[in-house]
Amino acid sequence: MRLEYISTIFLDNKKHVESNTIEFKKDDGIENNVINLYPDMKYQQFEGFGGALTDSSGYVYSLMGEDEKKKMLDTYFTKEQMNYSIARIHIDSCDFSLEHYEAMSDCMDRNMESFSLSRSEKYIFPLLEDAQKVLGKPLEVMISPWSPPAFMKTNEQRNHGGKLKEEYKEFWADYICKYIKELANIGYKITRMSLQNEPNATQTWDSCVYSPKEEKEFLRDYMYPALVRHGLSNIEIFIWDHNKERVYERANEIIDEETNHMVAGIAFHWYSGDHFEGLSLIKEKYPDKKLILSEACIEYYKFNKEDYLANAEKYAHDIIGNLNHGMNAFYDWNILLDEKGGPNHVHNYCDAPFLYDTKKMKLIEQNTLAYLYHFSHYILPGAVRIAYTKYTDQLEVTAFKNTNQSIVVVILNRTLHSMQSVIRLNGEYADITMEPQSISTCEINL
Repeated sequence: MRLEYISTIFLDNKKHVESNTIEFKKDDGIENNVINLYPDMKYQQFEGFGGALTDSSGYVYSLMGEDEKKKMLDTYFTKEQMNYSIARIHIDSCDFSLEHYEAMSDCMDRNMESFSLSRSEKYIFPLLEDAQKVLGKPLEVMISPWSPPAFMKTNEQRNHGGKLKEEYKEFWADYICKYIKELANIGYKITRMSLQNEPNATQTWDSCVYSPKEEKEFLRDYMYPALVRHGLSNIEIFIWDHNKERVYERANEIIDEETNHMVAGIAFHWYSGDHFEGLSLIKEKYPDKKLILSEACIEYYKFNKEDYLANAEKYAHDIIGNLNHGMNAFYDWNILLDEKGGPNHVHNYCDAPFLYDTKKMKLIEQNTLAYLYHFSHYILPGAVRIAYTKYTDQLEVTAFKNTNQSIVVVILNRTLHSMQSVIRLNGEYADITMEPQSISTCEINL
């Protein structure tokens, strides 16, 4: 067996990539510094990596020259690089939109004759279309609403939470179905949806609040029946779509004998901390439910934007923890933003793997991009997580077996010293060294 080894480190914030081919040797009883791999012990299947194609991302994309566009799209959507295959888009406006907008705003138009996706056509669709051309096939798209149209809400506005009015619940479900159908008519492949982005948060931007009881009732009595009625029962429904600290409770409050067949899985965000154990609890109690990280980003109000390496390490730590506790898919937040971390109509700026300096007209690679590569390039759609054991808590590890039978091991070293390790598999082992503050991927072809 051979081990193909690639490692990324940042010295003075400049990326250095090292690669090597290491031959396995016969296991002579080695005991120390060992990372064991057990491909016979299998866990969840992984569906893919991707990101959100927001209005803000599409706007910044529209400012770029053809060479910069090609560089970004090739990086994300080719097999030679990031290998993204899934995407998330928002229904109507969200915080990462240039302004508020909705497909229709006429409360008297119960036939939805004024319904139009013209605002989405301005920035989101061109980016989505070009991404699919590079990918060579349709992206599998997840849709999520941030807020129903203002006239459907108790506070009569898109911002500041509010709730969906009782008399509009069926209409809102039909509105979402029309959104899906209109997207499909254009040629986009919608495969899943969440009921509401962050239903537990009253935000200064587009938001809508659902209690567990309200989310369950909307799912059971309106959204699922609407999908069936419109011939869209193939669309997977994900509940919650919010932070992990309450993910297990929300699953328990919504999934029962009536709703179990309606729920494909639980979507979660990372903003309130690790809570990896919550994912394991769901996998134990609801083993058939998928777990997807639907949104994550480095928020500038919370993390120093200049801590490039620490922010990338936080990302890798969260991805590894989520994978090891059952995550089935990963959607990064905005795939592209400007140099400020926007535009954003409420100035809620954050980082993205690619920023574009609109003054210098230059594409900027953030450190998170290189760290994401170590996962998305190697852990392919259809891969199955396998078991491992490791000798120290100073390294973070996850391991997968791809459908082509290759085994992938991602190792994160956040310490300030190098770590000597041994990868042990099937009675053989290979010696590797993890540099300080590095991320490494080992690919083993059996």
